[in-house]
Amino acid sequence: MEPQLADFAAAGADSVTVHVEADSHVHRSLQRARELGLGVGVSLNPGTPLEAVEPLLDVTDLVLVMSVNPGLGGQRFIPQALARVRRLRDMIGHRPVLIQVDGGVTSDNAGDLVSAGADALVAGSAIFNGHTPEAYAANLASIRTAADGASAGRVRDPSGSSTDRSRPAPAPAHQ
Repeated sequence: MEPQLADFAAAGADSVTVHVEADSHVHRSLQRARELGLGVGVSLNPGTPLEAVEPLLDVTDLVLVMSVNPGLGGQRFIPQALARVRRLRDMIGHRPVLIQVDGGVTSDNAGDLVSAGADALVAGSAIFNGHTPEAYAANLASIRTAADGASAGRVRDPSGSSTDRSRPAPAPAHQ
């Protein structure tokens, strides 16, 4: 990934997200992206342990949790992604790291994902069903309504981390 980063920056990218499975030197790629002025994220496939991103949480802006296997649209949401988002939120603690979820996001699971700790949702097929602009708008509104309803119980603490008011905040890590 590292050799392409300068090209992405020159093309006008604001940020890059690197799959931990696709880059044997993810930390170096994130450092190089930062040097180029880019925001940085790391992405995890469904079968990759969350521990793969733990050493990167202090140097990333975002963790993208794939809730389908990447590469094919219209796949069903992998339900274990909810537990992964909850565990990841706990791992992140008070760091200013966003959690994004991509794959199989619908109005049926958007609220649960936000309640689990997701900050951003990526939806494709669930929005573009219906084949009319009106249907697309209605589909998007349905997902947004589900997500917004769940986010009412969450607040941002001063560090930028999103927390659930119904859970006690994790204790700060001691160094």
